[in-house]
Amino acid sequence: MTTNNRKEEGIHTDFSKEMTYGDYLQLDTLLASQHRLSEHHDEMLFIIIHQASELWMKLILHEVNAAKASILTNDLEPAFKMLSRVSKIQQQLIQSWDVLSTLTPSEYMEFRGKLGKSSGFQSYQNRLIEFAFGHKKPNVLGVYKHQPEIYKQVEAALQERSLYDASILALSMRGFSIDKSCLERDWSEDYQANDSVEQAWLSVYRNVEKYWDLYELAEKLVDIESRQQQWRYNHMITVERIIGYKRGTGGSSGVDYLKQVINHRFFPELWSIRTKL
Repeated sequence: MTTNNRKEEGIHTDFSKEMTYGDYLQLDTLLASQHRLSEHHDEMLFIIIHQASELWMKLILHEVNAAKASILTNDLEPAFKMLSRVSKIQQQLIQSWDVLSTLTPSEYMEFRGKLGKSSGFQSYQNRLIEFAFGHKKPNVLGVYKHQPEIYKQVEAALQERSLYDASILALSMRGFSIDKSCLERDWSEDYQANDSVEQAWLSVYRNVEKYWDLYELAEKLVDIESRQQQWRYNHMITVERIIGYKRGTGGSSGVDYLKQVINHRFFPELWSIRTKL
């Protein structure tokens, strides 16, 4: 009897009363959730890429919300690992576009008509991530009116402080003079750059040893925005590669809309200070 065979004899094999790997991960449900609406081979790729992306987005929200809660209590260090994890997850999402781009225009057109009005624009988790980062757009709520529970969730997120709002509050709690308009504003509105916030971040970057934790927080935010912009860009390039300038299935302008989004900044002062340092 070989060593490997002897080792295998010790493997637990009676799972009649035990939880298995598949049970714990609910693989029966997970792996039965890919339902093609066409007979085309590549529709499976399209479904799995988007389902996997939604799972990664769920984890991003889990980490970002916990990080924000930590920052709001002026406990910055636990947030650093969470935000580092977010940027690593974002890298997975960025790379997923490379896989999807193996889908050619001819292949996609074989099943695009089966998608109806469904569109990635409708992803409520992606919208929650944008809101969590501070990019608020009240007009998108209408997309979710047919799903009351999701509508409530997205509407509630619209009214909450963003990750960046929490970070600005952290600056204030450390003694920086932040305009009241930044600390007591309508959280449902898109954040606009403010000079007092820029001056505070400039002080942090000019006194790194004194404000190391705030400096670390700032760099974590820059990492996240850099990754998000890469994700947006790769999204735009992939869409252009596959459908060109056709309108999106959900009615958006497609590539034109995605190009506009790329110009948006989540944490504007963290970019503007780089010119002024």
